[in-house]
This record gives sequence, C-alpha cells and structure tokens, in this order.
Amino acid sequence: MSYFLGSKIEWYDKHPNSVTPDEFQYLVENFVGRLSEYDEIWFYHNPGRFHPLYKRLVEEARKRGLEVILFSHISEIR
Repeated sequence: MSYFLGSKIEWYDKHPNSVTPDEFQYLVENFVGRLSEYDEIWFYHNPGRFHPLYKRLVEEARKRGLEVILFSHISEIR
C-alpha cells in the first residue's frame, strides 16, 4: 500500500473551477503516469461535494485502463 502524503502538484491549490484544459490534461497524464503500476487506486469522494473536475479525472483514468475505486468512508476500503 502506498500513500502520497507529501506529494503535491503545483496547481492543486487552485480552485477546480479555474483549472484550464491544458492543466487538466497535465493532471490526467500525471495521475495515469504515477499510478498506472498499481492494480487498484482508491479515490476518496464526498458524493455531495464531488467536483466535476475530479469526476472527469476518474473517468479519464478509467478510459486508460486504471482501476479507480471511489470510496466515501474509510470502512469501505478492503
């Protein structure tokens, strides 16, 4: 199991509404590049506040063959 607690991408501090298409593509490429070696990627989401940018990120990662599993509660992690 791996955690990326200290890892941070420069524009993560940006509000998701202000991410440009180029930045989004960079995010997708970075996400896929860093995590493609894993069999499963567990991605926390709050169903009531899950920003569309993150939904698109998950969808793009899945299109590229990554097994991204959304969870809302720590008890869901197996």
